[in-house]
Amino acid sequence: MNSVNLVGRLTKDVELKKTQTGLSVATFTVAVNRRQPKDAQEKQADFISCVAWIGSAEYLENYSIKGSMVGIEGKIQS
Repeated sequence: MNSVNLVGRLTKDVELKKTQTGLSVATFTVAVNRRQPKDAQEKQADFISCVAWIGSAEYLENYSIKGSMVGIEGKIQS
């Protein structure tokens, strides 16, 4: 099963574009903190590139800014 849930912060404002057929597509990056041992000196994060389509894309563009905490549910494609 290809399913992923992420919680993190937007690294910059969401970029919204339209396809030739008029569909909305948003691209953005989410910084997700890694679990750290208690004695760790500095926090580490993974930076995950994401794509949202149609209504989700428009909602993100309208209601989120750099630094916003977001929850993402989807699938991984590489």
